[in-house]
Amino acid sequence: MNTKALIIVDMLNDFIRPQGALYCGESAQAIVPFIRDRLTAARQAGEVVIYLQDAHAPDDEEFKRFPPHCVAGTWGSQIIDELAPRPGEPVLPKSRYSGFFGTNLDKILAEINPQEVEVVGVCTSICVMDTVGGLANRNYRVRVPQQGVADFDDAFHRFALQRMQRLYGATIA
Repeated sequence: MNTKALIIVDMLNDFIRPQGALYCGESAQAIVPFIRDRLTAARQAGEVVIYLQDAHAPDDEEFKRFPPHCVAGTWGSQIIDELAPRPGEPVLPKSRYSGFFGTNLDKILAEINPQEVEVVGVCTSICVMDTVGGLANRNYRVRVPQQGVADFDDAFHRFALQRMQRLYGATIA
């Protein structure tokens, strides 16, 4: 079976909306149309769509490094309306950078055994890169379209794309 999976990472109000607690800037808003189009195509092709959703406790240790953001159950941690999941599409709340930490992503992927996993979302150098690393460590073929990822920091964004390609063998399209 030639199954593909699309993982949408942290396309949440706190990162994408200007009034969000940890707004990633215009580059994050700019990837929304590409991801929306990719999501539509994936659904039409019968690909598996998986959402990763930053969802922190109010006293999360991460808030020592970043301002409080994406507190579970708040507007900020909700997936933006343009990319709303459909019933049956897994939404995996996570409290760390990697989509594998504390989630059942590993189990979902093992069940479908995709030939390729495409990863889009924010932030390229944090949650996207850590999730891609987890995929590579599990020997999945990974694709990261440049039009589908964004970061707070352009230099980190460029470095993360290079690192994912060179270290993890991801196809950067």
